[in-house]
Amino acid sequence: MGYLYAWLISFFFIVALLIIIVWQLMCLADLEFDYINPYDSSSRINRAVLPEFIVQGVLCLFYLGTGHWVMSLLSVPYLYYNVNLYLRRQHLVDVTEIYNMLKWEKKQRLFKLAYLIILLFLSMFWMIMAALDEHDYE
Repeated sequence: MGYLYAWLISFFFIVALLIIIVWQLMCLADLEFDYINPYDSSSRINRAVLPEFIVQGVLCLFYLGTGHWVMSLLSVPYLYYNVNLYLRRQHLVDVTEIYNMLKWEKKQRLFKLAYLIILLFLSMFWMIMAALDEHDYE
């Protein structure tokens, strides 16, 4: 039953990451359509960046701790990209350059969204397999 709970917890971590990324994309879309000013948009996005990085790091460590090596290896490129952005101090959106970087920021987050959707489907697959294995032992 432990494997099922581990996959369920990882599923919720990935869903939390998806919510954070979609929130950032909504803020960028609001800025693009001029529903919000650049200062509010960048401050909302910047408030969500560090929680995204922390949840991704915890998810990768969770996969390592539970022994799901393949999923951990699949999570490492995303974690590496986030750490690299943080170390180069490019993780925050600059309010003065947000219009110039709008297309790049949207592409970046759409790529993250696609990557997380793939991880979500893999996590759901392994969660279903773990549930079926538990059902076979009963």
